[in-house]
Amino acid sequence: MIRYHNVTKTYGGITAVSHFSLEIGRGEFFGLLGPNGAGKTTLIRMTTTLTPLSSGMIEIDGQAIDRNRTRIKQKFGVVPQYSNLEGELTAAQNLEYHGRLYGLSREARRRRTTELLGFCDLTERKHDKAKNFSGGMRRKLMIAKALMHDPEIMLLDEPTVGLDAGWRRRIWDLLRNLNERGLTIFLTTHYLEEAQALCGRVGLIDQGKLQKTGKPEQIIAAAGNYVLEYFHNGETLQRFFNTKDAAVASAKEISGDFKVREANLEDAFILLTNKRLEE
Repeated sequence: MIRYHNVTKTYGGITAVSHFSLEIGRGEFFGLLGPNGAGKTTLIRMTTTLTPLSSGMIEIDGQAIDRNRTRIKQKFGVVPQYSNLEGELTAAQNLEYHGRLYGLSREARRRRTTELLGFCDLTERKHDKAKNFSGGMRRKLMIAKALMHDPEIMLLDEPTVGLDAGWRRRIWDLLRNLNERGLTIFLTTHYLEEAQALCGRVGLIDQGKLQKTGKPEQIIAAAGNYVLEYFHNGETLQRFFNTKDAAVASAKEISGDFKVREANLEDAFILLTNKRLEE
């Protein structure tokens, strides 16, 4: 459904995205993982035509995207990293306004507003101004807004950034429900546990380059399924092993405290890119 062909974006002498190629299938839940500044937001902006490509091509269902191809752009629902709500409008008015922009009839706007406020558990707050919502509620309303015109693809840029653990889990459940209904979801995040919990397939991006793609368990296995973690000379070190027995055997060489545990996506990302996600 979405194909990136050798996509590159440069700003002067800075390359934000470099020769990026990827295919995301219909109904897939794909997560693009990387630290801040890795090129994730730039890629989303190019996909939605807000930022022009320097070179390469992006296709949706075999058609190259273009700022002027309205029908292709209508296939997207976009949830940006920062709020795109009208704070002085109520929850219902925000959805109504978005529906008008996309040419929905009055009856369709009324029906979709009722459906989406119910789906996002915001019906009781439909007459409250968006500026008075909590961060988690604003994020849910942004998702409802992106769904208003019934898109085929949802693009989410760091959808749970700044939210506490409880709200993050609620957003996760909302996204799972959408994907189970057949919606294609392309998510960018630097929360590795988020991608591991949600995505059927992930890609690792660093300095604008796609480093690796695969199922979360495949990427973890490529690094090693078990980690021996210990503190030495002022820093935490890790060794990766295919089996727990091998990790325990290696730990006999360590004089201080150590921990043997199952590896996760963050461990694999650090090993494969030599970079921590918070950088």
